[in-house]
Amino acid sequence: MKIELLKKIITDNRRLISRIEYVERDIILDDNLNYVFVGLRQAGKSYLMYQRIHQLLRDGHQMDEIVYVNLDDERLFDITLDDLDSILQAHYQLNDCKPIIFLDEIQNIPHWEHFARRLANEQYRVYLTGSNAKMLSSEVATTLGGRYMIQEVYPYSLVEYLKANNLILKNNWEYDSEIVNHIQRIFPSYFYYGGFPESVRLVEKRSWLSVLFQKIFLGDLIARYKVRNETSLKLLVKKMSESINQPSSFNRLANIVSSAGQKIQTSTVIDYVRFMEDSWLLFSMSNYAAKFAEKESSKKYYFRDNGILNLFLIDSETSLLENRVAIELKKHFFDEVYFYNKNVEVDFYVPSQECLIQVAYSIANAETRNREVSSLLKVAKHLNAKRLLIITYNEEQTIEVNDKVVEIVPLWKWLLCDKSY
Repeated sequence: MKIELLKKIITDNRRLISRIEYVERDIILDDNLNYVFVGLRQAGKSYLMYQRIHQLLRDGHQMDEIVYVNLDDERLFDITLDDLDSILQAHYQLNDCKPIIFLDEIQNIPHWEHFARRLANEQYRVYLTGSNAKMLSSEVATTLGGRYMIQEVYPYSLVEYLKANNLILKNNWEYDSEIVNHIQRIFPSYFYYGGFPESVRLVEKRSWLSVLFQKIFLGDLIARYKVRNETSLKLLVKKMSESINQPSSFNRLANIVSSAGQKIQTSTVIDYVRFMEDSWLLFSMSNYAAKFAEKESSKKYYFRDNGILNLFLIDSETSLLENRVAIELKKHFFDEVYFYNKNVEVDFYVPSQECLIQVAYSIANAETRNREVSSLLKVAKHLNAKRLLIITYNEEQTIEVNDKVVEIVPLWKWLLCDKSY
């Protein structure tokens, strides 16, 4: 590895980062920890690094201490594990201070975790990013030996998205009709096109999302996992997007894809779904009421951003609504959120909050309202749940039935106000 090239990259990146603009993410980092930022491509991991660098500069550190290298840089296409130490050598030829190290897309380097462990052992402060869930494997975790904190990065929350649109919420904003109207004007864009930071100011958001999906599909799925049947995989993605509202066993998915003209084995579907989860495209949710074996065999699958999901949908509102609620619950409760399906179905159950949630685009229709409320009450009685919610697109109401209170709240308000879920 040419030291001179690395010196140029480090110097150029310092200049670039000093000028870069970013939206402050609502993610708090501990000054005393090393981090691995993981998540979907373009979710904002690099910008979180830029934010961290600017925070360090405000705290009194100098730009000469910063070593930022993006390992996706085409000039580094042939970099290997043995070359990573050259990054340190390049810095020390430029400056005589101990560096703070930022390595973007570290998963491109096989066995990167050994270098990361050595950096931590030598008391460097280190920040890494990656877009493959294999970075969280038990083997990698064992090598890192607890020296790094894993921080999952999602696309913008609604608060961050509003901030990116120059709307910063202050105390008691919900009582200001002008602010509420402003939120409701911005919200549809977030709902339909998601929260990827780079798409916020774009007019052609759908086109940008299409290009992003192609990068994920071709780079993070087809190339990385050497998938031979590209058509079957793309059809599986589409069919899973159309199945957001219902549990899907691997056998069912294989039958759906096969009936659409692409013969596929159940074992192949299992592999493809794992690839999509490892690339942070999807996440799964289990049935709380199911036995252990059934929990694993029939799950619901959600996309990590509404913008990607919406590329595949026609009548999309109900699916997008449920998907966005699932994302928010996953962010806060990780794997401790479920759906409930045993004789009666409820969309989400959060045991730690004793909370049941139904999702309905609208409950203006009395039959729909009665059905959703009835399901909540039946399951609440069985689980002794204390809080019952129906999340809608833009309807709000409180219903009292049999000493139970059912809160009906718009999605945008729930995302902004609700702290107890």
